[in-house]
Amino acid sequence: MDANIVGWGHTAFGRLNGKSLEDLIVSAARMALGEANIEARDVDEIWIGHFNAGLVPDAFASSLALQIDEDLRFTPATRCENACASGSAAIYAARNSIKAGAARTVLVIGAEKMTDMDTKGVSAALAGASYQKEEAGVTFPQIFGRFAEAYFKAYGDKSAALARIAAKNHKNALANPLAQMRKDVGFDFCHTVSERNPMIAPPLRLTDCSLISDGAAALVMVSDDMASGFRHNIAFRGAAQVNDFLPLSKRDLLGFEGPAEAFRRAYLQAGISVTDLDFAEVHDCFTIAELLVYEAMGLVPQGEGARAIDEGLVAAGGELPVNLSGGLKAKGHPVGATGVSMHVMAAMQLTGQAGNMQQKDAELGCVFNMGGSGVANYCSILENAGARR
Repeated sequence: MDANIVGWGHTAFGRLNGKSLEDLIVSAARMALGEANIEARDVDEIWIGHFNAGLVPDAFASSLALQIDEDLRFTPATRCENACASGSAAIYAARNSIKAGAARTVLVIGAEKMTDMDTKGVSAALAGASYQKEEAGVTFPQIFGRFAEAYFKAYGDKSAALARIAAKNHKNALANPLAQMRKDVGFDFCHTVSERNPMIAPPLRLTDCSLISDGAAALVMVSDDMASGFRHNIAFRGAAQVNDFLPLSKRDLLGFEGPAEAFRRAYLQAGISVTDLDFAEVHDCFTIAELLVYEAMGLVPQGEGARAIDEGLVAAGGELPVNLSGGLKAKGHPVGATGVSMHVMAAMQLTGQAGNMQQKDAELGCVFNMGGSGVANYCSILENAGARR
């Protein structure tokens, strides 16, 4: 027994003034229930991905989901937190519940409200996802700046490659009506340090960093023996969670070993290699992270990540398009929502519902969502089970 995705909902991402965390949860979930044509009373469990860490006063978000519909009263609801992979944590927990036979129909929601706090406050909240004994007071731009510094020292200055990644994802976001920043800023702007594009954590510039965002996304998943009766039917061909050591001091900054192991295990489950994928949505919290993911997923050897972007392998129309949605860089990164959003974007691609983002003949997609600096790693290989019939 397994869980299949049969419906989804997704709010716009951005600075959603006047929208509370509750509003976002309710909006995305109602869309998902409507898309799946599921009545609230038929939901067995609710799982919510939400990081928070003081971003909003709502420290007990799980039962906010019962505001979706009064018929959800007394439905078990549980919040999952695994840093920026909280959304995928909720999906995997819900899937495990279905696989165990504890539930047959589940509602998964990822949500975050970040813009009620200023940039300094957001940075401090997110920094709690690092190893406090050694890294307290270090922001996540500074942490990924260390990855970039180590990479540049080993393989040469790759600032131009990082700028191309940023420019690619901004260009892709033009096709995504839900994206926060739908503006093609171009390579030259991303590659030039300026008043509008300052150095944030050398060698990372503002355009190398993901956005501060509000938003929510939701999925309905059912037991696979029920899934054929739904209009959409997305199956997990493979799925792997890998957690690595939290301290940076215990990890190789060049190896990205946790992400690489997650990809390896997911490919093994799915019986595929990277060359079988039609597209991927990956965790580009910083451009250096996307570059390291190219290597971790096996698209190019270690040290040759720049080749994937320089040669257009990961561009729309390339060998393996990466982040056709615009990624965290331009679609936005409301932390708890990100993993669910990625799975929604993949489901849309696999069912031909991605509009101007659509990858032609997409049959097999990959989602990689990461918490912290390659610490909590989730890799899903998804396919359209409905198309197999």
